[in-house]
Amino acid sequence: MKLLGQPNSINVRKVLWTCAELGLAPEIETWGGDRGSTHDQEFLTINPKGLVPVLLDGDLTLSESNTICRYLATRENRAGLLPADPEKRALVESWMDWQAAELNGAWKAAFMGLVRKDPNFSDSEIQLASVRTWNAQMALLEEHLASHDPYICGANLTLADIVLALSTNRWEMTPMEKPILPNIANWMERLSKRPGFRAHCRNGVP
Repeated sequence: MKLLGQPNSINVRKVLWTCAELGLAPEIETWGGDRGSTHDQEFLTINPKGLVPVLLDGDLTLSESNTICRYLATRENRAGLLPADPEKRALVESWMDWQAAELNGAWKAAFMGLVRKDPNFSDSEIQLASVRTWNAQMALLEEHLASHDPYICGANLTLADIVLALSTNRWEMTPMEKPILPNIANWMERLSKRPGFRAHCRNGVP
């Protein structure tokens, strides 16, 4: 098994944390940044989307980080991380989909402008609008945790916790005004007891 990407990439890190929970240690082949452009033809032949991570497992080539996490949990028959029961599984996947579609979309201008210093996102009004939307999405997560702790889907850690914790770490580390959200803070503290969290979530890289 081989994982293509940069170990400091947020989407690669969620796969690495999932692997840690599963006891898997895929070979890491670094792509992106100064270690080989994902727009090189060699990489595009593997993944025409030009994005990391990519999982190579035998004859399977798989992209999209949340999909890779679901595949690995199913491959290892770990129903704790991704339940076999259709209703319980759907709840986990709904939060994973929300993370990818809504939460990730909220932070783009704020993160790219304030952290990456991308000139395409230098407009302060656009950054402020992104901060407001991002904080509103995090407040939604805070309200959910008020009645569903200790984890996103109840009593057990699932893939929903892994992907949302990576997003929360990015929110925590972005230099912007943000509300105090105690339920999220307590949830992150509980997660910090896990080796995979310490290695791949709060590892000092935004």
